[in-house]
Amino acid sequence: MGRFTFKREERLSKEKVIQELFDKGSSFYLYPFKVYFMQNPDPGFPVHQVLISVSKKNFRRAVDRNLIKRRIRESYRLNKKLLANRNKLLIAYIYSIKEILPSAQIKERLVRTFKRLDYVERN
Repeated sequence: MGRFTFKREERLSKEKVIQELFDKGSSFYLYPFKVYFMQNPDPGFPVHQVLISVSKKNFRRAVDRNLIKRRIRESYRLNKKLLANRNKLLIAYIYSIKEILPSAQIKERLVRTFKRLDYVERN
């Protein structure tokens, strides 16, 4: 059984790369996420990189934003093995609704985004 970790190298944090992702990347909406993605410009990078964002406009209290981000990270960490291992991607998940979903529903939707990313990557 593999290790279910979410290491620092898997987090998308460089401002220049994030800006490039939003400018040049593709996107789709799958409730409750707006997902931006593009192939990693560094071809030798070993893992997918992920950015998770929850709007302060929708959730004024930091406690709520952190809860949602924690649930998304946990779902990603446990299910990232479902992402195809061909090309490494830069992925941004933007939580775009105004209600807090249960963990099970976030997990189910995140897995659906993985399937959609896999489909888009093949075609």
